[in-house]
Amino acid sequence: MKALTRRQDGAPRVDFGHRVMVLRPSAAVSVRLSVRTTVVCAILLLLTLVVGVLALGTGEFSLPPDQVVRALTGQESGWARLVVVEWRLPRVVLALLIGSALGLSGAVFQSLMRNPLGSPDVIGFNTGAYTGVLVATAYVGHDYAQTSVGALVGGLLTAAVVYLLAYRQGVQGFRLIIVGIAVSAVLGSVNQWFIIKADLQTAYAAALWDQGTLNDLSWDQVPPVAYAVGALSLLLVAMGPSLRLLELGDDAASALGVRREPVRLAYLAVGVALTAVATAAAGPISFVALAAPQIAARLTRAPGIALVPSAVTGALLLLVGDFLAVRLFAPTQLPVGVVTVSLGGAYFAWLLARNTRGRK
Repeated sequence: MKALTRRQDGAPRVDFGHRVMVLRPSAAVSVRLSVRTTVVCAILLLLTLVVGVLALGTGEFSLPPDQVVRALTGQESGWARLVVVEWRLPRVVLALLIGSALGLSGAVFQSLMRNPLGSPDVIGFNTGAYTGVLVATAYVGHDYAQTSVGALVGGLLTAAVVYLLAYRQGVQGFRLIIVGIAVSAVLGSVNQWFIIKADLQTAYAAALWDQGTLNDLSWDQVPPVAYAVGALSLLLVAMGPSLRLLELGDDAASALGVRREPVRLAYLAVGVALTAVATAAAGPISFVALAAPQIAARLTRAPGIALVPSAVTGALLLLVGDFLAVRLFAPTQLPVGVVTVSLGGAYFAWLLARNTRGRK
């Protein structure tokens, strides 16, 4: 509960229950930051930097961390720069971008549904985006632009179907999850049908890509993913604090002037777009969007689901998962989705059991 106290100059001050710092870049603008959240994000970014340097320096051609840093800063040339900058850096950058997109998407959906199980991979939006990619590959083409459009259309259509089926004078979060699981099961069968009907080479590539993989990605995929994730992130910032107000419940949000359904649909579209961007680039990577917001919430101890910590946590989780996928069975490279499913399955079972006990 917030409490009013007095500052040294006698003006009222709000006690938010945790330490905050206020930045005032100008007289008309002030930004309030939680000290704990800021410190947690800084630590997560530091860990991400360490894992990134390790990922850039290990492999068949190993490099010490100082040589990796020199290659990144242009002080190293020749073979070392080729390995670090041209071969390995695009994979690390894409892992960070895609992980951030999945973390943001998971945070948006879990906030909208006020449920830790509200994740795009649980609800089926990942599966719908994958269906769109398969349709685009089968009937249009398989370059990045075509698969991206297919993923976005498939994800949005899936979201529309789930939303309409779950709508009963408004949308209840738990009902949306149940309907999403059912739609995901149907789409999973449709995806298998597409793979069975495809030729052998296309079916093999689709089955591998279905696991979620960063293998064979290059600098060509970095700009479109970076632009898309950056634009959608700025859009979330521009939409203001409405997401936090929706977490208070529909009645409270309406009382505070939020138009519930239009705002909910706008956030739903942005969350699906973030999922589609990640799916188009690397395939349907599971459990990062589910776990990242919950881990971030427990680390920051902040009320509700915070977007920035979720994005940073998602980037770190996917980067660690890809590092393990590449190094555990080297020289064989596993799809990163295999690692995230293996680790996330146990987390999902624990979260489901905990959420079920909480409803009794």
